[in-house]
Amino acid sequence: MDGTVLVADDDRTIRTVLTQALTRAGCRVHATGSIQTLMKWVEEGRGDVVISDVVMPDGNGLEALPRILKLRPDLPVIVISAQNTIMTAIQAAEADAFDYLPKPFDLPELMKRTARALERKRVRPAELANPQPPVARDVDDLPLVGHSPAMQELYRLVARVLNVDLPVLITGESGVGKSLIARALHDFSDRGVAPFVVATPDDLSHPESVQTLLSRARDGVILFDGIQDLDDAAQGRLARVLDAVMENNTRVLSISQGDLGSAAATGRFRSDLYYRLAGIVIPVPPLRDRIEDIVGLAEHFLNRAAQDGLAKRQLTESAASALRAYPWPGNVRELENLISRLAVTGIDDRIASAEFEAALGTTGAQAVSVSSVGGTNGQEMADARLSDTVAQHLQRYFDLHGGALPPTGLYQRILREIELPLIEIALDATGGNQARCADLLGINRNTLRKKITELEIEVTRRRKLM
Repeated sequence: MDGTVLVADDDRTIRTVLTQALTRAGCRVHATGSIQTLMKWVEEGRGDVVISDVVMPDGNGLEALPRILKLRPDLPVIVISAQNTIMTAIQAAEADAFDYLPKPFDLPELMKRTARALERKRVRPAELANPQPPVARDVDDLPLVGHSPAMQELYRLVARVLNVDLPVLITGESGVGKSLIARALHDFSDRGVAPFVVATPDDLSHPESVQTLLSRARDGVILFDGIQDLDDAAQGRLARVLDAVMENNTRVLSISQGDLGSAAATGRFRSDLYYRLAGIVIPVPPLRDRIEDIVGLAEHFLNRAAQDGLAKRQLTESAASALRAYPWPGNVRELENLISRLAVTGIDDRIASAEFEAALGTTGAQAVSVSSVGGTNGQEMADARLSDTVAQHLQRYFDLHGGALPPTGLYQRILREIELPLIEIALDATGGNQARCADLLGINRNTLRKKITELEIEVTRRRKLM
């Protein structure tokens, strides 16, 4: 490599490591722990590439990016950050960083990206000579958590396609968070204030529903959920719908649990429809492929429960080990539901592995005992057991407050904890048929749709023999 690299990081060790590695590679290096010094060098015309941390004692690397690019539009900036969330990747992309790497970074990877930055002479369009500062957003509002390499790659991909109008296909197992990726692609894009409309397989069977949804989604985003469950007729209708969508200035997102590429290759899914939906494919990794994220996710859900008024609980090391060893077939949703139960039912402020294992075992035992009871008397017994269990959980919750009353809003919090698994189980029992599910629950179909959207429930349509 040949060129001058400006390194800005308040960590002396990182500055030393980068200086040594870049010098050995043939670069000249100026290193500082100050944003102000970095800006002085940029103003003086020094440097061919910048490598900058985000949080510095006298400033923020992301906030400095627009100023750097206004002064030197052709100067590539590589952002490195310990705040390795999806929002950091998005903000770096919005501020037009050349690249983004999370800490702890892989040194050979950073060296390769620096070499690419040195080789590439970027000539920016005139409109990018005055880039806009990154939009301030609350990272905690977006429940996408994970520092693993798999999630960092996902964050970078989402950031790159945020404002690209190509259709996006989001794939992955049930419970991995595909709907959260779809929401991020809407909420943090230029269409964030425009409508976000969800269309289910049931909607595609009713032409009037489709037209209504398209009208609502104009200039916004329409998400086609559960497309792996579409039959041949519904696939044909969707192919025709996409023509109207393109005329409607509407961005198309879709979600699939199956591998649609393989299905298209074997004739199980229309290949012409697949290629129209899969302009960009975003695979969301299962939880078992990012074991290093599991404890962080669990702590995130515990903190959120505490913010909702539940007792503050912490994981013991044995519980953390047990969490990492469990296969999590239900992925992040299964983990979230488990942590929610432990936040409500626990008495001690620390969660041990025995409590985690008991919670998983109890759930399975309850399902067997209730389903094996038959007849009218059996139904009364099942109802009584459910009532007793709920009463015990609620009593523990009140006891946790040591005689004081829980925070206000208890009714809605408890209802949400109950209705999420109720609707998910009812949908599963009816094979994802929303009309049958609404009838089973005794609620209006529009009410059910609203609940599915509010609770971010993924609907899988399939045949169900019951």
